Amino acid sequence: VQLVESGGGLVQPGGSLRLSCVVSGLTFSSYGMSWYRQGPGKERELAAVISSASAGHVANYADSVKGRFTISRDNAKNTVTLQMNSLKPEDTAVYYCNARHSYFGTEYWGQGTQVTVSS
Repeated sequence: VQLVESGGGLVQPGGSLRLSCVVSGLTFSSYGMSWYRQGPGKERELAAVISSASAGHVANYADSVKGRFTISRDNAKNTVTLQMNSLKPEDTAVYYCNARHSYFGTEYWGQGTQVTVSS
């Protein structure tokens, strides 16, 4: 199983970034997909989640990103994306892609991609 993130980088406050995670080695549609993040000196936290196909692809967000971030998935391409708009310095973190089986709870992690919001 592989989860490969891309799209991180340096952006100014107010800017946008789009993260992608390409998944291989599992039945993608059976997994809920999430983006977690871990800022400097902070614990890892859930930013956004989108449920599996059987659960209706429902999206949920942390209060801190609601209205600014959008999570989506393409089951044909085994890809989950996170569109991040109106970025703030406090969004600076390593962003991790997570896959969790909707029934068995088995989960997998990507290696992370750095997002830095700074002027």
